[in-house]
Amino acid sequence: MALDILLVRHGETEWNSLRRIQGQLDIPLNEIGLRQARAIARRLGASPVAAVYTSNLLRASQTAEPIAAACGRVALPDRRLRERHFGSLQGSYYETLQQTDPERHRRMHSRDLAFDMDGGETLPALHERVCEVMAEIAARHREGPVVVVAHGGVLDCCYRLASGLALDAPRTYGLFNASLNTIAYDSDGFRLVSWGDVTHLGAAADEIDTRLLN
Repeated sequence: MALDILLVRHGETEWNSLRRIQGQLDIPLNEIGLRQARAIARRLGASPVAAVYTSNLLRASQTAEPIAAACGRVALPDRRLRERHFGSLQGSYYETLQQTDPERHRRMHSRDLAFDMDGGETLPALHERVCEVMAEIAARHREGPVVVVAHGGVLDCCYRLASGLALDAPRTYGLFNASLNTIAYDSDGFRLVSWGDVTHLGAAADEIDTRLLN
């Protein structure tokens, strides 16, 4: 029997709307994000969820709490589900960085595996911790589904883990706020089931920023 793992990206924050790099800075959801969190909670409340795990950053925990309540669970925080640490780039605006420091902007968006964001994490370091925690969660549960609420960078690693896509390959899939993304785990490892489902947001889906933000 395969274990379904339901991956949820946190709802929108004000910094998302401003295209400002959050990384591991602790930014709360904005009003749109809070509505998105309630919508995904209603979607998952009908599921027999075995556990809810979350990043311990506020934007993720604010998304996870209504999900856990709707499912009759308590959200379990794990700091390994945090967003990538963007080092000295945290707090920068994407557009400003592109204009003032095009080389660092290029290295970030080219998926340069050696770039640590000047004191942050490299992509391989992020991928290693995400793979570690996902393997532990998968080993801990014989029945599911299990919900994991995290960030764009974490979900990107999960997609690559389940699909076999190389870490430095370009991203061709969405990482939408409050989206439902499903991978499965069995004796053969992780595999991709479905991705980028935002049908539960209804008309609010129009509010989603489809660009990759953290």
